[in-house]
Amino acid sequence: MSDQVRQAKEAFGSRLREIRKDAMLSGRQLATATGMHFTKVSRLEHGKQNPSEQDVRVWCSACGAEDQIPELLATLRGIDGMWVEWQQHLKGGLKYLQQTFDRFHEGASVVRSYESIVIPGILQTAEYSSAVLRIANDFYGADGRIDDAVDVRLRRQRFLHEGKQRFLFVVEYWALQSRFGDVDVMREQLERLLAITTFPQVSFGVIPPDVVRRMWPGEGAWIFDDKVAVVETTTAEMQITQPREIALFLRVFSRLQEHAVYGAEARSLIERAIRELD
Repeated sequence: MSDQVRQAKEAFGSRLREIRKDAMLSGRQLATATGMHFTKVSRLEHGKQNPSEQDVRVWCSACGAEDQIPELLATLRGIDGMWVEWQQHLKGGLKYLQQTFDRFHEGASVVRSYESIVIPGILQTAEYSSAVLRIANDFYGADGRIDDAVDVRLRRQRFLHEGKQRFLFVVEYWALQSRFGDVDVMREQLERLLAITTFPQVSFGVIPPDVVRRMWPGEGAWIFDDKVAVVETTTAEMQITQPREIALFLRVFSRLQEHAVYGAEARSLIERAIRELD
């Protein structure tokens, strides 16, 4: 189990324990009131067993905490749904992995993206995307159909041109410097970003390397409206739907936006990265 999953389950168990203690019930008393075995109560409180939604309902009812049921259920569903193991995804190949990401774009009005080390996928050129996906294919031992995956990723750019959505991008300057492919590949990609900065439905910000930070850099994240945030880690794709956590992601993104420069200043940094290629 990934560390983040374990921590999320343990944190949820701690909340259940606090609810029980606030009701001044022992573990055995709660077990009697709910019909659970007392060992199950202990396992749930320590994050060793996954509670069902019915478990949460009877737990809160026994503790007189019915008002907490909706938020706890939202948190539980978030834990159950936020982790999709990469190997499970990759059974369908890199192409399938790319196709699954399209569903988040469909129906979203505002799409926010932050990247610290790589250009956001929807903005990538074919050659840059191929270089990035080649690394993923090699590392995860995928099906090797890189060209098919690149085609799917490039077709995602239709969302940029349909004019139905607003895109807000923030990238670290390091993402412009990290080399995927040779000099020609990188130059073409950076020139593509220069064009992107002129799109009316796109806000493209670059965080300068010398900015005095009020928010630390982090893993890349996509936020679709205020409904779901997607974070890709080495071991999994984390899908976050809990309203409080989405609000936190939006707050982080807002701070990162404040670090970034836009328009002519952003283009100046992109041109600087192009010059550094030589």
